[in-house]
Amino acid sequence: MKSTDIQFNAEDLLIAVEDVRDHVAGKRKVTLRTTQVRLPDPAPEMSPEEIVAARESLNLSQTVFARLLNVPTVTAVSWEKGRRKPSGAALRLLQVARKHPEAILEA
Repeated sequence: MKSTDIQFNAEDLLIAVEDVRDHVAGKRKVTLRTTQVRLPDPAPEMSPEEIVAARESLNLSQTVFARLLNVPTVTAVSWEKGRRKPSGAALRLLQVARKHPEAILEA
């Protein structure tokens, strides 16, 4: 096994601990200006076939699927027919529905 030297900087550790303490106490707001946060990549586009497959994997009707996603039924049907494309938060929800279907059913 290859050993690697790890440099320990106590000052950086103390600053990080103080930042967390202040955030938890409500004294400091976490923002992109003050904190480095790795943001997820944008949700990938989904084809109508992928949307149908996500719904069918949950064994749901279009109406129930739309309600779980909090969108009008006509919108979900339009996605499945390819008349409209989901974007933004809807794409993220569809991504969750495809990768973690139990999360959609629990919500």
